[in-house]
Amino acid sequence: MLFTVEKVENKAQIRRFHALPFKLYKGDSLWIPHLKQDVEKVFDASKNKAFRGGEAVRWLLKDASGQDIGRVAAFYNQKTAKSFAQPTGGFGFFECIDNQDAAFALFDACKQWLLERGMEAMDGPINFGEKNAFWGLLVDGFEHVPAYQINYNPSYYTSFFEAYGFKTYYEQYVFWRRTDAPAQEIFVRKAEMLKFVEGFEVRSVRGVSEAQLA
Repeated sequence: MLFTVEKVENKAQIRRFHALPFKLYKGDSLWIPHLKQDVEKVFDASKNKAFRGGEAVRWLLKDASGQDIGRVAAFYNQKTAKSFAQPTGGFGFFECIDNQDAAFALFDACKQWLLERGMEAMDGPINFGEKNAFWGLLVDGFEHVPAYQINYNPSYYTSFFEAYGFKTYYEQYVFWRRTDAPAQEIFVRKAEMLKFVEGFEVRSVRGVSEAQLA
């Protein structure tokens, strides 16, 4: 299959970058789309401090018929790059059809771009900036609804990363609990302790007005 890697440089391409996941996850009731404005903040040099000493680029991948079938972003920050044993750049916002050659075309684009900028290793999928959003590859727990800004992806992505040669750098866990479940004993105990601290008061949020919470 022939592929074309297209650099994202204008508003029309940005719209396609955001539209692609809606095609890939059509029919997936668990998928939660990221808000466009939250993603765009990552690529806005006036809002993302990672651009201080760094760069970012985005690509779309098209098949022979001109249909968008993948996307990815690559980036580096000199300060972050030097925190590793070798200069390390990153990539993220990866989405792709179930085709290894297509995935490798996107990985190759990132690799080449980072090499040209002095990077010797590539970490991903990660975010260009803070680790509390758009970070990691989902490898287990596909049956759960993801929290917003937590990466969610098809299970076949794992085989792409392993086949390309990526290794696990660290494991990241996401925990969830029902909001109507009783509080854990340690929280109850600490709340009881606060009753004896002058100036503190512990109350249920039920029945508390917005003015009282402000």
